[in-house]
Amino acid sequence: MRLAIIADIHGNLPALEAVLSDIAARNADLTVNLGDCVSGPLWPAETAARLMALDLPTVRGNHDRWVSEGEVPYFSDRLARDQLDDAQHRWLAGLPMGLNLDCSGVIVRLFHASPADDNTYLMEDKQDGRLVQSDPAAISARLGPAGEARLVLCGHSHLPRLLTLGGVTLLNPGSVGQPAYADPTPPDAHVSEVGSPHARYAVVTLEAGAVQAVDLVAVAYDWEAAARRAESYGRADWAKGLRTGFAK
Repeated sequence: MRLAIIADIHGNLPALEAVLSDIAARNADLTVNLGDCVSGPLWPAETAARLMALDLPTVRGNHDRWVSEGEVPYFSDRLARDQLDDAQHRWLAGLPMGLNLDCSGVIVRLFHASPADDNTYLMEDKQDGRLVQSDPAAISARLGPAGEARLVLCGHSHLPRLLTLGGVTLLNPGSVGQPAYADPTPPDAHVSEVGSPHARYAVVTLEAGAVQAVDLVAVAYDWEAAARRAESYGRADWAKGLRTGFAK
C-alpha cells in the first residue's frame, strides 16, 4: 500500500493541485491530510471546496480550530473566516483532532501537531529564534504511549522530518502551501524555513505490516502566482516565503 500524506496547505490551491497531480502519478492508494487547510492570504474558500470534494481522512489543525471557533488571532485566519461559506465552516468545525487508521496491517496515528495540543511542536524546540530538532527523550515525552501505532504522522512545523523511536516511525511531510513563516508570539518568536519554494508532501510504502519505504517529495508549481496573490492582500512577508522558502 502506498499512503500519501499532505499537511499545512494554508489555502494554497495551486500548490495543492500540483501535489495531488504528483500523488496520482505515483499511484497512491490513500491520501490523508494533517490539517491547517485554509488559513492564508491565498485561496481559502476555493481550497476548502476542493478538499471537501476529495473527502480525505483529515485532522484539525490549530488554524482550522481558530477559524471555526472564531478566535481568528491572525490576518490569515480572519480572511479565511470571512471568505468561507456556512458549509465550509461546518466542515472545519467537524474535523477531529486525531485519527487512527489501519493501513495494510499497520496502525497509523494522525494528528496535526502533538497528541494533546494542536499548537505544540512534536519534534522541534524553539532555539535562538528558529526551530531545531528536539532530542529523542523530549519527542518521546510529547508523544506519550504509541499504543499499537507503528507510523505516527504530524505537521505544524512545516519542516519535513523522519525519525524512528522505539520501533515507531515518526513523519512530518512538510508543508504543501507555506514553505516559510515567522511566528511573532512572545516570548518565543521564531521562524520556520525549509529553504526552497516547492510544495512538500510524503509517500509511505506499507507492506507485510511494516513501513518499508518513505519518500519525502518536493514538487514545483507556479509559486509566483501564489506570491502575487499574497501581495494582493498586502502580505509581502507571505510573498517572500512563497518565492524563496525563507522568512527573513
